[in-house]
Amino acid sequence: MNIVISNKSDLPIYEQIKDQIRSAIIRDEIVEGEMLPSIRSLAQDLKISVITTMRAYSDLEAEGFIASMQGKGCFVLPKNKELIKEQKLREIETHFSEAIASAKIIDLSDSELKEILHILLGEEE
Repeated sequence: MNIVISNKSDLPIYEQIKDQIRSAIIRDEIVEGEMLPSIRSLAQDLKISVITTMRAYSDLEAEGFIASMQGKGCFVLPKNKELIKEQKLREIETHFSEAIASAKIIDLSDSELKEILHILLGEEE
């Protein structure tokens, strides 16, 4: 598993780790039942605090992506299609909100913004 931490990112390190592992699970780069690196070894590899890694794993467990088994490690859970859909919907909403905010900055009308969306969807009016 290849995790890249950026010091220039606005996201906290644990969020960067969590997002990259979640994405790898969704894309089937890490599959159901696969064991994740131990909290200590991942922290050591990334040269970060064990607490930071623990936070990322804890959040992933709370979100239903992994399960922690005492003394055995953390394993990827079967994908919950509804959970993945909800995650992606949140991402889409975030991107739409950012696009709307950018449109307001340049006084782009709602119809112009919708036209851009239609063009991008291939449904040019």
